[in-house]
Amino acid sequence: MPQEVSIMVEGGKATAGPPLGPALGPLGINLGQVVKEINEKTKAFAGMQVPIKVIVDPETKKFEIQVGKPPVSALLKKELGVETATGDSKAKKTGNLKLSQIKKIAETKMDNMNASTLKSAVLEVLGTCVSMGITVEGKDPREIQAKIKSGEIEI
Repeated sequence: MPQEVSIMVEGGKATAGPPLGPALGPLGINLGQVVKEINEKTKAFAGMQVPIKVIVDPETKKFEIQVGKPPVSALLKKELGVETATGDSKAKKTGNLKLSQIKKIAETKMDNMNASTLKSAVLEVLGTCVSMGITVEGKDPREIQAKIKSGEIEI
């Protein structure tokens, strides 16, 4: 019966050490091959934490790697070109993004969100902007959310 191991790794920088090695070692598969394949599949997400699922058949030692999408916060930080967000979103701002960038992130993450429409996905990403201290078009993201909800801004 296949076993699944879910972990977060930095894009393109997985190693046989923790958390991967201890999780997969007991399953008896070739860790070098797994690490190589994970790094190949995640190199586009360099600098971001990426969810990975390794599905292993312990009898045949065959494995499959599924790469998830990075969290919204990681995509926002990449878009801004920052490594960390402000620790005090009320007093300090992390940066400013355009609504088109928010929409692009919402489209990227839509299948992993609770959102059923692009509009609701954009509203969800804007909510993350609030907690990260990111302004949108120079405004508080809550202002943009209100304008989207009222129909003043079309998505």
